[in-house]
Amino acid sequence: MIYHSSTTWVCSVAVATVWTSPESVRQIDAPGFENPVRLPKWLEALNYEDLLDLCEDNRVQTQVLYGEPVLIDEIVGDWAKVNCIWQFSKKDERGYPGWIPLAQLKEMERISDFGYAKVRLPKVQLFSKHREPLLVVPFNTILPVIDDLDDHTVVHTPHGDALILSEDIERAPGIESFIERIGVEVVSCASKFVDIPYFWGGMSSYGYDCSGFSYNMFKGHGYFIPRDADDQAKHGEEIDLNDTSQWEVGDLLFFANEGSNKVRHVGIYYGNGQMIHSPSTGQSVEIIILAGTKYAKELCAVSRYARTEEESL
Repeated sequence: MIYHSSTTWVCSVAVATVWTSPESVRQIDAPGFENPVRLPKWLEALNYEDLLDLCEDNRVQTQVLYGEPVLIDEIVGDWAKVNCIWQFSKKDERGYPGWIPLAQLKEMERISDFGYAKVRLPKVQLFSKHREPLLVVPFNTILPVIDDLDDHTVVHTPHGDALILSEDIERAPGIESFIERIGVEVVSCASKFVDIPYFWGGMSSYGYDCSGFSYNMFKGHGYFIPRDADDQAKHGEEIDLNDTSQWEVGDLLFFANEGSNKVRHVGIYYGNGQMIHSPSTGQSVEIIILAGTKYAKELCAVSRYARTEEESL
């Protein structure tokens, strides 16, 4: 279950990065913690060493999307220590912990009388009520619905009421009420993100890390699974990793270094002995054949979250 609190604080930029501490931020990261956030400019400015440093120096924890609620634990100067309540983690039962600049958060009224809209495409344009471009929001952005207007849906945002094309969203009466799709649909959607770059802590269609990719592909299809790969491996339905005939498209495949039980990577089973995943810094989302790769030797668990086709009949 999603942790429910009285918080009304939400992410007020397209994507906010959740940092390990305020001291984790480097000068080169400025476009990534401003409001408005300038994600493309930030990512373009980071070379391989800069990107790798986000991981090796443990600078980034995760990310939250526009309108996503957080629980504020404390405020220190221009920063808020938060829990990302939609992202389950063993690090904190209240949600994934970390720090976000206050400039990227906003306190707003909680509205849910008319349900929620979830973005179905990699990126979608939000418009003001005057039909002027307002903000581009990524896949899986979830916002409260206010009304319907012609071919648009009116949603409640940190910038006030806004318009989004109705064909670009999925509607549900509650955050946890979106339709649970089958694994084949999860993989079909995941294929649309091939070539999206790997980004440590990434949770948006601007860049995913391995578990951020699996988390978001399932979030997009009605499932809130844990945020990190090791937590993901401990939940769901355990599947025999040695019997590939039992694997279903959409199952999660977990990997550990040889001789270790510590999960270090996750991918989604694509079927026909293949996997779709976000590999590592400097690479992009890809589909690979497992046989003959290091992953074939490092497979340590298989877990199922999505309904199968048989269950959907």
